[in-house]
Amino acid sequence: MSELHDLRRGEARGRGAVSNAVSRFEPYARVAVDDGWEAPVEGMLRTEVAVEAPRRVISRNTSPDVPFDRSVNPYRGCEHGCVYCFARPGHAWLGLSPGQDFESRLVARPTAPQVLADELRKPHYQPATLAIGTYTDPYQPIEKEHEIMRGLLRVLQDFRHPVSIVTKGTLIERDIDILAAMAADNLATVGISVTTLDPKVSRLMEPRVPSPERRLQVIERLAAAGIPVRVMASPLVPALTDHELEGILQAGRDAGARAATSLMLRLPAEVAPLFQEWLHVHFPDRAERVLNRVRELHGGKLYEADFGTRMTGQGVWAQQMQARLRIARKRLGLADTLPPLRCDLFRPPPRVGDQLSLF
Repeated sequence: MSELHDLRRGEARGRGAVSNAVSRFEPYARVAVDDGWEAPVEGMLRTEVAVEAPRRVISRNTSPDVPFDRSVNPYRGCEHGCVYCFARPGHAWLGLSPGQDFESRLVARPTAPQVLADELRKPHYQPATLAIGTYTDPYQPIEKEHEIMRGLLRVLQDFRHPVSIVTKGTLIERDIDILAAMAADNLATVGISVTTLDPKVSRLMEPRVPSPERRLQVIERLAAAGIPVRVMASPLVPALTDHELEGILQAGRDAGARAATSLMLRLPAEVAPLFQEWLHVHFPDRAERVLNRVRELHGGKLYEADFGTRMTGQGVWAQQMQARLRIARKRLGLADTLPPLRCDLFRPPPRVGDQLSLF
């Protein structure tokens, strides 16, 4: 590895991406050059947080590949730094790099709870399960300071609105009081992502995510509070973590998960070169094997955006993985999905000054 590459790794200590290439929308490239001046090999990229005041927070989608049509994102970017994160290309729209910028230059949306409440009060709003955490993690480390997610949950609880959360963060335990009360009325479910049971692989692949063991403890604590939980073996990385599928499901079931899902690695847009670079730095002995298996899943390419196969891949190996998932779920008594949440309890709470009904 070159000295220059060592410098890049030093600057990114504690981060997932090993570079900070400009996005596809930028007219100029940034290239690191060793100019002869001494520079410290060890360093740390500090997290910077900007504030955004959104006019709307409910995002809509019509994708047939996902089981929800609306979601909310409290943050842009994610400090967890998962190198495989399919949300990385979104930072390009902000004029930032999907690489190290994505995990160190974040955007918080502190007014999101009030904006959400305003949207839910609209006369023609029809309730359906709201997904949170399907893009960036709502319980990433900066949530401890900003508490935007807790504010959103308070709004959803007040409106008796169903919510489904996906996270790797242990900070969700802080909100067990709200989630348990909502779950008692069948208004809340949680998915905990466990990508590997190997703490060394996890630390390299998702550097600021709690350890696999700690995430299993989160499942246990949520389940003990009566909150329905599914374990998510996602994403599975071919030739790196795919052999752990059954073990992850077993561990999740033993911790109290009721359902299990699994998706294959996706490498859209800038994620593909970032992941290739990461592989060659951390797993040079198997990098090409992993990439060749990914290409097998996507018709010879590192990614395909076709509905129906972009999440699962195609071909014999993809079919084998789906068969393994079905067999493991059946053996462990896990469902393929959690029961649907209730929408009939939705009621906008009265505001100060509202005219109360006599009936």
